[in-house]
Amino acid sequence: MNYLFYPLALVGGFFVGYFIRKTVAGNKMRNAELKAEKILGEARTKNSEIILEAQNKALGIIDEAKKENSKARREIGELQARLEKRETVFSQKLLELQEKQQQLYDKVNQVEEVKEKIRKIKEEQLAKLEKIAALTKEEAKQVLLRNVEDEIKDELISRINKLEKESVESLEEKSRDMLAGTMQRLVSNYTTEITTTAVELPSDEMKGRIIGREGRNIKVIEQLTGTEIIVDDTPNVITRSGFSPIRRHIAKRALDKLILDGRIHPTKIEDAIEQAKKELAVDIKKAGEEAMYELGVTGFDPKLVQIIGRLKYRTSYGQNALRHSVEVAHLAGMLSEELGTDPSLAKKAGLLHDIGKAVDHEVQGTHPEIGSNIAKKFGLTQEIIDPIETHHEDRPRGLLAIIVKVADAISAARPGARHDSFEQYIHRLEELEKIAASFDGVEKSYAIQAGREVRVFVEPTKIDDLTAYNLAKDIAKKIEAELKYPGEIKVNVIREMRVTEYAR
Repeated sequence: MNYLFYPLALVGGFFVGYFIRKTVAGNKMRNAELKAEKILGEARTKNSEIILEAQNKALGIIDEAKKENSKARREIGELQARLEKRETVFSQKLLELQEKQQQLYDKVNQVEEVKEKIRKIKEEQLAKLEKIAALTKEEAKQVLLRNVEDEIKDELISRINKLEKESVESLEEKSRDMLAGTMQRLVSNYTTEITTTAVELPSDEMKGRIIGREGRNIKVIEQLTGTEIIVDDTPNVITRSGFSPIRRHIAKRALDKLILDGRIHPTKIEDAIEQAKKELAVDIKKAGEEAMYELGVTGFDPKLVQIIGRLKYRTSYGQNALRHSVEVAHLAGMLSEELGTDPSLAKKAGLLHDIGKAVDHEVQGTHPEIGSNIAKKFGLTQEIIDPIETHHEDRPRGLLAIIVKVADAISAARPGARHDSFEQYIHRLEELEKIAASFDGVEKSYAIQAGREVRVFVEPTKIDDLTAYNLAKDIAKKIEAELKYPGEIKVNVIREMRVTEYAR
């Protein structure tokens, strides 16, 4: 009995649960439909309100646009009226101008007619005077001029000589004041460069390590740096020798690194020299940038700045080329201010005037030619190229080139600027002039350009053109044989005939 009851109860519970669940689901569905209808109703109401509000705004915008349109039309109408009024006024002015122009044409014609009448009257009067005086107009003018010239000839000559003397004295005084003032305004240190440099060692035992077994270390250093290493009896010192300052500095930096490290062998030497080259390249760039910063110069290509920095490791007559170029730039800027030209352009030209010396060991040609090519390569103006090309010539091209030539001469000729004492400097110039004056037919000789050129004036009656050529060669040979000097000296023989006569 119990076994039959439980299945029946289970089936009945299933149907009762199903009925209850269906009833609950139906209630939920009806509630959901009611909520949906309520939401739709609210949405329709809100939509209607939004549409109504949008219509009101649209009507407001339309009304505002109509008002703006009306206002714009009124303004356009007023502007058109003003333009028409102005056009009328301009038309009236144009007619008045045309009338005045016609009146001027008429007056010009009247003046021409009067001038023609006056010319005819003058011709008639001149004809009458020529007839009375029995002289033409030109003959009478010549007679009058001769009489006046005879009366005031002495007075004119005296006056001309006085004016010439005063003008020459005034110009010389002004030029001396300008140069002296410019030289006094610039204070620059002088540090002469030599071709040997000493390297201090911690002990003499280090000399043997630098030389190496059978001299292999010192040979590698000399081969890679292009310098000569001199090891003598001087305690704790070795000497680097070479005419290239860049190579000497590379050798010094490499030796300093090797001495500090203590390990000296060919591989380590190569590494030290390579590192020294990199450090020197950085130092060269920094030197160029510092020079430009000191002068306040900008606008150069970075590669050109690098070339400028190389001048730090270049010497001329013992004078550091970069310091010399910076000094010339300062002097050129000051002279340019005195003369009323552009000091910035003068500084650039002064800084670059010896730029060819930065690479003249590697490129053939004189440093003005090399410098000119460098300037053209970097697109510099002709105003800057001219001083670079002509600062050693007798006739520099342009005022800026003259300024740079003068600044270069001031910088190079100051006592102590180059590797000479004042007495040695004067003695060398005197010897140069004596050698040139020792030849027959030489009238005068002058050493100029800080001893880089000697000008020889010969007597034209004793020396002909062919002899002048031979004389220049003979003087150059005698200078080479008897005088010690750095660089080269230009021998310039000048032969000219001057004949002065006065027409009285």
